[in-house]
Amino acid sequence: MRKEVCALFIDMHVHPAFFEPINEDPVREEMRHNVLNIHRNGTAPLEHVFHQMDCAGLDRLCLLPQDYTTQTGTAVVTNEEIKKLVDLASGRFIGFASVDPFLDGAAQRLEHAFADLGLRGLKLHPSRQHFYPSDPRLAPVYDICERYGRPIVFHSGLSWEPDTLSKYSRPIEFEELAYKRPKLRLCLAHFGWPWVRETAMLLVKYPNLYADTGALYFDSAREFYKRLFTEEIPLTWLDRSLRHQVMFGSNNPRFEQIRMAEAIGRLGLRDSTLDLIRGGNAVEFLGGSV
Repeated sequence: MRKEVCALFIDMHVHPAFFEPINEDPVREEMRHNVLNIHRNGTAPLEHVFHQMDCAGLDRLCLLPQDYTTQTGTAVVTNEEIKKLVDLASGRFIGFASVDPFLDGAAQRLEHAFADLGLRGLKLHPSRQHFYPSDPRLAPVYDICERYGRPIVFHSGLSWEPDTLSKYSRPIEFEELAYKRPKLRLCLAHFGWPWVRETAMLLVKYPNLYADTGALYFDSAREFYKRLFTEEIPLTWLDRSLRHQVMFGSNNPRFEQIRMAEAIGRLGLRDSTLDLIRGGNAVEFLGGSV
């Protein structure tokens, strides 16, 4: 049975590429700026990260790494760096893994991330890693996730990173995977924008699918969320039918957590729906504990 109340506020979509403890090498830091197409961010000490969390009312951040070795020659943020940050954060970070699915031994590296590093899920970026979600070459990676009961956060919809093709991440491309692996919990990040209604259709159809709110491409957070969740789809869809499958995500550092957390609270959702979006659904997605 799903929990109706969760006291925690969890950001399910944070990229820690510029957190200070993993940026001791200026060459790697510069690589991250170029690969991610983010150029105005300095490095953030953990004290600054925690202060931002406090200002936004956030209790936990889910840290998502990126392994684009086939495309860029290196992992942007490694699983070991995620483990380092989790260990430094006294329970405030939830660490995910990433693998390049086209490298030899990808499934074994993912199993190491789950079994030895204790990471809680997998992040994949079809648009950047150039695969369709139903590609049979991904089967060994999906098998590991199913065996360990770990969820997958997929990039979906628009990506501003270089060398990305949106065709790989259109929400409808995830339907076959959701259909064939009903026990695998999958999150379509960014609510699949601009294919928002397509995302909503899939959520209605597949209970193992989730979506996060890490989308802010025009205007202010309040204006964009109003457009997204009251005009592109009615607010009632979120408040009545999709309330158990939507999770708060900011896509920080590209977007600012504080404004997005405030904007979610001003949409006019019921308190019980807000509780689910802010944390209850994330707990379910993560397997029942944080």
